[in-house]
Amino acid sequence: MNSSDNASSPQQVALRDSLVSAVVKNLLVVLLWFLLQYINATLFATFFKHQTFHEEPRYILFIHMVINDSAQLSFSVTLFLLSYIVFHIRVSLCCVFILLTVFSTRNTPLNLAAMAAERYVAICRPLRHHQLCTARRTYLTILLIWLVSVAPEVTDLFFTVASQPPGFFLGYVFCVRSNVFPDALMMHKRIAFDCFYFLCVFLTLVFTYIKILRAARSASAQKGLAERARNTVLLHGVQLTMCLLAYVSPGVELLLLLVFPSHMREIRYVGYLLVNILPRFLSPVIYGIRDDKFRRFLNETQRSCFAPVRPRKRPPGGVVSR
Repeated sequence: MNSSDNASSPQQVALRDSLVSAVVKNLLVVLLWFLLQYINATLFATFFKHQTFHEEPRYILFIHMVINDSAQLSFSVTLFLLSYIVFHIRVSLCCVFILLTVFSTRNTPLNLAAMAAERYVAICRPLRHHQLCTARRTYLTILLIWLVSVAPEVTDLFFTVASQPPGFFLGYVFCVRSNVFPDALMMHKRIAFDCFYFLCVFLTLVFTYIKILRAARSASAQKGLAERARNTVLLHGVQLTMCLLAYVSPGVELLLLLVFPSHMREIRYVGYLLVNILPRFLSPVIYGIRDDKFRRFLNETQRSCFAPVRPRKRPPGGVVSR
């Protein structure tokens, strides 16, 4: 199960929604999308406007995660709206949306692991931090993250192209992953890969948290910095837990439907909000609000954006030059 499934599951019952219910649900999703994109836009402007962030690995990884979250949310919301408007779309178009959504979804945990590793080096190996954590190596790490995220899904695409009839991608389906990649073998491979994938990220976060916790307890000059890094890694763990919601939500949803069978639409809609939208608000909190340096420059960016435009001064004597 992945976020692309969750992104579309509420719409499987969209035709049974009343007009008012459909409008309210879609309006809320779009408003939340606009709010988050506005927040992210201020983060983009702050990062790209100030050169000081361009050489620091932690901020490079942060802005990559913000861009990735914005893309993932945009793909997810597009699928949500399309499912209410047209319900069935061409398989080839659905495949593009599914793959883009999965790529951006898989990136997030790997990015969290990279950010936690950078904090570990900064606190526990400070003398080697500038040597190990450079801007060039950070961009290479981001490239590796994308390769790891893309490779399993590209193999699924090649397998589907080889196993399905030529007209398969010209047909129309309700856009969920199981309709585009229907082979059971791919599902088992995906489950095995996801378990290994999240286990590696989980162990990375646990290792870095324990090491930074020990550093925070030692009587060193960087004790305050280590405590902040420990809290940051802990918040990364919260983000990873919310990423896991995309994988456990189908089982939870099934249990809730057994208990409350008459509230299927509400359960799936709330699940969509909790899994796909609300976790995207954590990234701005971790660095946009908690980080003193970024918050200072963020406030400057906001003031410059909303500063009133001053009228041009008239030349002395009231004569306006032509």
